[in-house]
Amino acid sequence: MMLADTKAPTNVASYPMDLPLKQWVGRLTHGVSPAAVTAALEDWWIHLAVSPGKQEELAESAFRKFLTWTLFTQSALPGTPYRPLKNAPDLPEDKRFAPEHWKAPGYHQWAQAFLLTQQWWDEATRGVRGVSQHHEEVTEFMTRQWLDMWSPSNFVATSPQVQQEVWSTGGLNLAYGVANWWRDAIAVLTDGAPAGAERFEPGETVAVTPGKVVFRNRLIELIQYEPATRTVFPEPVLIVPSWIMKYYILDLSPDNSMVKYLVDKGHTVFMISWKNPDASDRDLRMEDYVELGVFAALKAVEAAMPGHGIHATGYCLGGTLLAIAAAALAHDESSPLKTLGILAGQTDFQEPGELGLFIDESQIAFLEDLMAQRGYLDGRQMAGAFALINSKDLVWSKLVHEYLMGAQTPLTDLRAWNADATRMPHRMHSEYLRRLYLGNDLAEGRFPVRGRPVAINDIHLPTFVAATERDHVSPWKSVYKINLLTRTEISFVLTAGGHNVGVVNPPEGPQAHPSASHRFAVREAGAPYVDPQTWLDTAPQRPGSWWTTWQHWLAEHSGKPVPAVPVGRRGKAHVPSLGDAPGSYVHGN
Repeated sequence: MMLADTKAPTNVASYPMDLPLKQWVGRLTHGVSPAAVTAALEDWWIHLAVSPGKQEELAESAFRKFLTWTLFTQSALPGTPYRPLKNAPDLPEDKRFAPEHWKAPGYHQWAQAFLLTQQWWDEATRGVRGVSQHHEEVTEFMTRQWLDMWSPSNFVATSPQVQQEVWSTGGLNLAYGVANWWRDAIAVLTDGAPAGAERFEPGETVAVTPGKVVFRNRLIELIQYEPATRTVFPEPVLIVPSWIMKYYILDLSPDNSMVKYLVDKGHTVFMISWKNPDASDRDLRMEDYVELGVFAALKAVEAAMPGHGIHATGYCLGGTLLAIAAAALAHDESSPLKTLGILAGQTDFQEPGELGLFIDESQIAFLEDLMAQRGYLDGRQMAGAFALINSKDLVWSKLVHEYLMGAQTPLTDLRAWNADATRMPHRMHSEYLRRLYLGNDLAEGRFPVRGRPVAINDIHLPTFVAATERDHVSPWKSVYKINLLTRTEISFVLTAGGHNVGVVNPPEGPQAHPSASHRFAVREAGAPYVDPQTWLDTAPQRPGSWWTTWQHWLAEHSGKPVPAVPVGRRGKAHVPSLGDAPGSYVHGN
C-alpha cells in the first residue's frame, strides 16, 4: 500500500559509503539533520532578503527597542524605583530573571536587553511572506536555541546569582561545577547512568507493585498484578505504554505508582512491558507491534479473565497503538474491548507540536541512515531531541544550577526512569515516523492492519482521553482532535503539567501536588463538535488529581465487584507464571 503525500525511502543499502559520514554527523547533532535545519534557514533568509517592507519593519522595531532600553536604563539607575522587566505579550514569562538578584542596577539592564533582543528575533523569524510554516517554525526554534545559549544567566560575568555564590563560597561553587561537569561527561562517554540511578533499580525501589509475568513472546512480557482488596471489579484493566519508554513510568515508587493506585482501588491490572530491541529486531514492523503487542496481550488477558470485557488504556504512543488496534477490532463481534483509554496520545498528527520540527523528509531520511548500520535508533538520540525541545529547563537551567552554582539536583524516580532509555527498531521507527507523523495515515484512514486500512471513526466504545496543558510531545489540542475523528462518547480531561509529570499525578501521599486540578467534560455519542478553546472555556474545573476522575469513570463502566483471586489461580486450577514482576524485559539495556 503506497503512502499518500509521502516519499518512499531510498534504499540506504545502495549507498554504503554515505553511512560513516552520516553516523559521525549524527553523533554531533543528536540525530538532527543539518540539511533540514539549513533548508529552513535558507528559506527564511532568502524570502527576508527580497522583502524590503519586512526589513523596514524590523529596522523600525530595532530602533524602538533601542530607545526603550535606553529609557529603561536611565530610569533604573541606583536610587530610582524598581521597574519590572517587560517581555513581549505573546512570549511566556522568563523565569531565569525572576530571582531578586536581577533587580540590582546593571544586571537589571542586562536582562531587559536580552528580553528585547529575544522579542526582536521573534518578530524577525515570523511573518516573512513566502516561508513555509514548517520552515518558519524550525527557524524560530533554532533561533531560540541560539539566544538561550547567550542568555546573561549562563555566564559568571553577567549573572548576579553566580557571582554572589562565588563570593559566599570563595569560588568553591565553580570547583564543584567542574566536578559535576566531569561526572556527566564520563557518563556520556561511557554510556553510563546518571549519579544516583542505582537507587532506582526496577524491582528494588521502583516497579515494585507485586505481580507475575503471565505471558511472554519475542516483543512483550505481560504482567498481572496481585489484588490488594478482598473484592475486585470484574473487568480487568490493560495498560499499553509507549514502546519508546520503559513501562515503569506508570509504576514508579509506591507513592508515585499509577498501577498501585488502581490495584488499591479494586482493579485487576495488566501491564505490557516491551522488549528493548537490538540489532536482531531491525525488521520488526508497526504491524508487529499491533499483533505481537496489543492483540497478543488482549488475547492473554481474555484467557485469564474471560467473559467480562477489558478496559484497555494506552499512554503516549501506546495510546496511538491501542487506538489502531481498537479501530481494527471495531467490526469484530468477539472484540474483548469494553472501553478505551488514551493518555497523552495522539490519533491525528497534523499538528504534533514542537516534536514535529524534527520530522520532515530530510530528517527521516537522516534517521534511517543512522539506523541502517546498527539496525536501531539509540534511545539517547531520542532523548537529545526531547532535551532540545525544552532546552531552557533541561539544558541551560542545569548548566547554571550544577555547573556554575556547583549544586547537585537530587535524582528522583521520574528522572532516573527518564535516563533509562530504550531503542527503536529500524523498520518500525521509519514506518511510524512516515505513516503517522509525515503522512498522517491514521487520521486519514490509510493505516493498514491485516491488509485493510483502519478508521478511528469505526470506534464506538466509551472513550476516556487525558491530555496535559504543557505537553511538548502530544500537545493537548492535538490530542483533542480525536473529537473530530469519531462520534463515540468521549470523556476528556485536561490537567496541568507536561507529558510525564502531568500524567504521573498521584492524588495522595508525599508525591501529591496540593494545588493540583483538572478540567473534565463528557461529549455524548453523536453530540455536535466543540472546538478546543470553547471546551477550555466551558469545561468545569475540579480540584485534585485527574486519577480520581479516571478511576470513578472506570468504576462507572464496570460491573459489580466479585471476590478477588490471586494471580495464577483460574477456578481450582493453578496456572504457572513466568516469573515475578517486573519481569526480565524491563532490565534490557
